[in-house]
Amino acid sequence: MKKIVACIAMAVVMVSCNKTTEAKDFKTAYIDTNKLLEESLEAKDIKAKYESMAEEKSGRLKVEVEKLQAEKSSFQSNAQKNGQAWAQQKYGELQQREQQLQYAEQALAQQIQGEHGVEMDSLVTKYRKVFKDFGKDKGYDYIYGTGEAPSVLYAKDQYDITKDIIKMVNDKYKSEDKKEDKSSDKKEDSKK
Repeated sequence: MKKIVACIAMAVVMVSCNKTTEAKDFKTAYIDTNKLLEESLEAKDIKAKYESMAEEKSGRLKVEVEKLQAEKSSFQSNAQKNGQAWAQQKYGELQQREQQLQYAEQALAQQIQGEHGVEMDSLVTKYRKVFKDFGKDKGYDYIYGTGEAPSVLYAKDQYDITKDIIKMVNDKYKSEDKKEDKSSDKKEDSKK
């Protein structure tokens, strides 16, 4: 009986030693996903696109808000001249327009935020494939992510491959951009 227990104990020790040896052979790295999305050219272009869109569309609303403010100012000076019935009707109209403008601003913000979110989700999905391909090509057993929802509580800086990934996705994005430019140039040439 003692021999069986001793054999089992030795087997457990050997298995645990093998596991620690195997664990040391793992090649691991991590990516700071926040930094990737801050420094990625494609993510920057997406952000700039939606900021520009927001400025353009909110500019139109701003003109309407300024018109409304001007009408409110003239309302106060004309209220006494035109009587109480006119003042109540005009005040109701102004409030209704103000509420419509607020709804329009909220709808615009939601639309832009929704479109931006969809495009960023698509980019994140694209980057996940990049991580997978990068890991396979470089022989990594694990690549962890840090950032908004960190899955790494500690890692030595030597395992940080964020810069490599940023360079790779930016280079790939630049080359895709050049391909699109060339194809649009060819289409324009063929039209001439």
